[in-house]
Amino acid sequence: MYLDTEKKKELFKNHGRSKAENDTGSAESQIALFTYRIGHLTQHLKVNKKDHSSRTGLLKLVGKRRRLLDYLYKNEIERYRAIIAELGLRK
Repeated sequence: MYLDTEKKKELFKNHGRSKAENDTGSAESQIALFTYRIGHLTQHLKVNKKDHSSRTGLLKLVGKRRRLLDYLYKNEIERYRAIIAELGLRK
């Protein structure tokens, strides 16, 4: 499986707000998880161009990540800038 428990713990530990393995609810850790899943689905869709159900899932993930980034932008701009720089996302 592409996203096992160890990989999730590593993502939460590296990108979460409290830098703990069990920090699953912070916006930063959710954005990092969505970014990883978006990257995986993007690679999958480059090979399987006609997989429209995966494309729909990808668009939903992008929307969820965008909403979380907008939330951080409106409420805590420093955290927004930190996660953008850390993950290398466009603004």
